[in-house]
Amino acid sequence: MKPKQVTITFITFCIAVFSGMKAASAASFSVIADGLDNARGLSFGSDGSLYVTEAGTGGNGACVPPVSGQGDSLCYGATGAISRIENGTAKRIVTGLPSIALPDGTGAAGVRDIQFDAAGKPYVLVGYAANPADRDRNLGKTDLGKIIAPNFNTNSWTTIADLANYELANNPDGGDVNSNPLGFFIDGNNLVAVDAGANDLLSVKTVGSGLRTLATFPQDILSNPVFPPSGTPSNEPGQVPTPTEAPPSNLPIQSVPSSVVKGPDGAYYVSQFTGFPFPEGGAKIYRVGADGKPTVYADGFTQLTDLEFDSAGNLYALQYANQSAWKGNLEGSLIKIAADGTRSTILSGNGLESPSALTIGSDGALYVTNRGDRPGQGQVIRIENTKSVPEPNSTLGVLMLGALGVGWLQKNRVTKQLKNQAVAHR
Repeated sequence: MKPKQVTITFITFCIAVFSGMKAASAASFSVIADGLDNARGLSFGSDGSLYVTEAGTGGNGACVPPVSGQGDSLCYGATGAISRIENGTAKRIVTGLPSIALPDGTGAAGVRDIQFDAAGKPYVLVGYAANPADRDRNLGKTDLGKIIAPNFNTNSWTTIADLANYELANNPDGGDVNSNPLGFFIDGNNLVAVDAGANDLLSVKTVGSGLRTLATFPQDILSNPVFPPSGTPSNEPGQVPTPTEAPPSNLPIQSVPSSVVKGPDGAYYVSQFTGFPFPEGGAKIYRVGADGKPTVYADGFTQLTDLEFDSAGNLYALQYANQSAWKGNLEGSLIKIAADGTRSTILSGNGLESPSALTIGSDGALYVTNRGDRPGQGQVIRIENTKSVPEPNSTLGVLMLGALGVGWLQKNRVTKQLKNQAVAHR
């Protein structure tokens, strides 16, 4: 059985800290949009504009319980939005999208990611963060847990695929039935998505047919887990052992895949957030080839939220928190992994707080949604002066693309469709 985890709504409760990586003092950033409600994915459209999703703040409508069965319920409101950044201002062009959140507007699940296909048509992934059986039963008809296609001119949208219902009907990993789609990538005529609650990688045609499982991600066994002190305030009190309980020496935790991109070698690369208690250095980047079997490409990260390849084959990984989320610091990191496996930190802390997604512009600049876990304070930032501080590779190993054929990469590097999410990643 999947342990019941706070991670199904991780982007809400997580708070970050220092990770042991050197701060990259050479990098700086400028804020190009501010005041967003739980800012999540971003992507450049065919018009050259940058679009960002806002998960909203929930509302005072019907509620669903958190997957752990403990803590405050998540309540519904049509407060999600898609915004276009124009002259330093985020203008909402699609509103009324579904959102659920805690009473104070944090812990929001809703509009999570946006991508554009080769013809410029937008697709949007909507998160959910609860048991799919509770969605229709408690909330009625809603597009939470689905992929939709919005129309910017009419402030309307159509449903493409129901990922939450797929988990309810199929439960590919065989654990508890949970769904929280977080990130996706457009690969030709296919929408390839990760469901953090279901711990799987899914594919569906852009016309909505052929929804299927590409891969599932295994539980990790965490040795000697470090928990918050007993009595620590938590929306998920059942996650913390009581003073009379002996902490487990080995704890199974969910994988919690958070984003997916396609690499220069044609494989999919999937970031891992990890389950509670969010072990420092416990997050991985998986490679999923044609056989559908996840293998570890790189490890030693903490709570990853997004990935993006540049045209030179460098992989950028966005780290929501540099320490276990429950410790209370909000500093995150942006890490570059070269094709030969060399790691360097572009930015750590210095104003980078709980980032949720990234993308790369046509100008080569990196764009990130910052403070993505809070209402009214989300930002989109442009990272400048991206000189990086070299890092020693993790002793656990970066499985280099060289092992997959650096020579091939040098001859065949391709520019991936901007994860079409201007968080592009994330």
